Amino acid sequence: MGKTIIISNRLPVQLQISNGTINAIPSVGGLATGMKSVHSGSDGLWIGWSGLTDEETPPELEKDIDKALAENGCANVKLNAEEIEGFYFGFSNRTVWPLFHYFLEYSEFELDFWNTYKAVNQKFADAIIEQSDEDDTIWVHDYQLMLVPQMVREKRPNTTIGFFLHIPFPSYEIFRTLPWREEILEGLLGSDLIGFHTYDYERHFLSSVRRLLGLDVSFNDIYLDNRVIKVDSFPMGIDYKKFRDAAILHSSKSEDERSDLQMRLDNHKASAPDTKLILSIDRLDYSKGIAKRINAFEYFLNKYPEYREKVRLIMLAVPSRSNVPQYQLLKKEIDELVGRINGELSTVNWTPIWYFYRSLPFDNLIDLYTSSDIAWLTPLRDGMNLVAKEYIATRTDKTGVLILSEMAGSAYEMNEALLINPNNFEEQADTLKKALNMPVEEQIARNEFLQNRLERYNVEVWAKEFMRALKEKKDVGSSFISQKMSNDILNNIGDEYTKAKKRLLFLDYDGTLVGFHKDPQKAAPDEELYELLDQLQHQKDTSLFLISGRDKQTFGRWFLPKKYNMIVEHGVWISREGQEFKMLEQVKGEWMAKIRPVLESFVDRTPGSFIEEKNYSLAWHYRNTDPDFGEKRATELNTVLRSLIGNDDISVLNGNKVMEIKSSNVNKGRAATRMLSEDDYDFVFAIGDDWTDEFMFQELPESAITVKVGLKKTHARYHVENTRRVRELLTRFAKP
Repeated sequence: MGKTIIISNRLPVQLQISNGTINAIPSVGGLATGMKSVHSGSDGLWIGWSGLTDEETPPELEKDIDKALAENGCANVKLNAEEIEGFYFGFSNRTVWPLFHYFLEYSEFELDFWNTYKAVNQKFADAIIEQSDEDDTIWVHDYQLMLVPQMVREKRPNTTIGFFLHIPFPSYEIFRTLPWREEILEGLLGSDLIGFHTYDYERHFLSSVRRLLGLDVSFNDIYLDNRVIKVDSFPMGIDYKKFRDAAILHSSKSEDERSDLQMRLDNHKASAPDTKLILSIDRLDYSKGIAKRINAFEYFLNKYPEYREKVRLIMLAVPSRSNVPQYQLLKKEIDELVGRINGELSTVNWTPIWYFYRSLPFDNLIDLYTSSDIAWLTPLRDGMNLVAKEYIATRTDKTGVLILSEMAGSAYEMNEALLINPNNFEEQADTLKKALNMPVEEQIARNEFLQNRLERYNVEVWAKEFMRALKEKKDVGSSFISQKMSNDILNNIGDEYTKAKKRLLFLDYDGTLVGFHKDPQKAAPDEELYELLDQLQHQKDTSLFLISGRDKQTFGRWFLPKKYNMIVEHGVWISREGQEFKMLEQVKGEWMAKIRPVLESFVDRTPGSFIEEKNYSLAWHYRNTDPDFGEKRATELNTVLRSLIGNDDISVLNGNKVMEIKSSNVNKGRAATRMLSEDDYDFVFAIGDDWTDEFMFQELPESAITVKVGLKKTHARYHVENTRRVRELLTRFAKP
């Protein structure tokens, strides 16, 4: 059984160098705690940066550092100061972070940042490849390493890879502004499973994949060559027991055991028993909405002046990325806001805002959580926001009110909180008043629901759920009816082909012999394809048919001089050995005059779509439309057409980004069985990529070798990944 390898920008340990000795101290952060069960044991390895640059690492201590990390199940990716500047402070935090949090005006699209980001991601990928085997399970974390999955996939094609994004994924309209958008998506699609905190982030990601890469997406599955990538949401929890137990211990402390902060809080409550404490805790980051919250607090005090000297806002801003210019400006703005409001509104006995710019020890956080009547968290955009969950976990008597921005990922799970729009000061002022006056019974009722949910779905459950879903992805083939065409199967079929006395081949064209093109007329055959078809056509005792929904004029232009056998328009026309097309089926075309105006109205209302008119069918193409809009219109058109055609003996075929209307008594299956009946064939082969080919797969005898192109449910016996694999297969036939 393989190892489990976790990869993140930082390792879950902190290195301390003192007097020439190295100590590795385990971190207590949310991710480190959550991954403990996944990482523990002899089969777990965590790869990341130690926190020390090459310049900060004494050469004589390098081996000792590696040893100290290895004792904690970790391996170091060495980075120098220039790489940290371009990769972490540059692309990660001055490009991706603001963009993904909808602060487009702060995003810097610097080529040097991007190049460094790519190089460092490759370093991480190389470290994984060096430390891993094919049967290992790899879990990559967060926005700093979005290119790593594909880099690993290139060298370890069969390894199981998961990726989790701990920040929001932006809407398509925001994400498309990134110059390297396709590369980021392709990097992430090296994964087997991609996880997000909420369904909204998942939805935005799938939308970008469809629009920018043009890949097929079905529900939360992405089809890419020979793989299906699953996308899902896993809302991250907290170590509920840790916070709960800490709060219980806190309440049992004697007066002598209290911290200085707790004593100050207690003294305040004793001197002003009617005063309520409102708590705000955030990293100092523009995405947290701190400045807006301070302004909203001033608005509240001016709208409801009766609460002056009755409330106090305790604000803890934890230093973050202080060398990034935007963060320096933010700190200056907050300092000035707090100073102005305290200067204007303070009285002899009351300061409206207590402001701390520092990190606090865990015990002091518990002091604040347990002493505050209200937690007020107003991020403008937040991947999750675990502070909201931590506050609720510490409320041992179930009192307290949580006011939470609806823009936080945790808001989706915490409906019992008072949810607000962080840009609406009026709403926030009214919500603060409601929170201050909320009856204890209502507080308890709300918090009971929240605590039960947080206890059930804690951070360990989150990690286990992701790993369970990732392990399920190892058995991709079980989702499909057909069997993957392995090299062994191909060789066996090739042997059958060689031994056969009479062969019959049916080859679909678009999506099978050639890839799709936005303009169907430009998907013309290339010289390699002509050469391959010539070899098959001239083989003794082999009957080759190109069988397609294409019109006879196009196929006649491309293939008539080659004298290939052709069946076109799904079985209406046939050409044998270069002869002019003849009707294979008697069909009616009177219905077309009734249907054409309907299709034309849909073309007018669906930019990028167009009608292809064939002799006895009409096709509505929507490959060039917005993917979501095109699918919506196709569903609508499908409903309209089915109500129109009634009993007219007309069928609607839904192909790959095309909807075709034709006579019901004509299809590829019917045409193929007619050809089969003309001789005694001992080797029958059919290959195609969409629903129109399913008629062939169903109608041909069980002994026929039927192959689907792409990973979709099918009646075919086998599937291959793409057109490249189709040509490899046919080459095997051409040179038996």
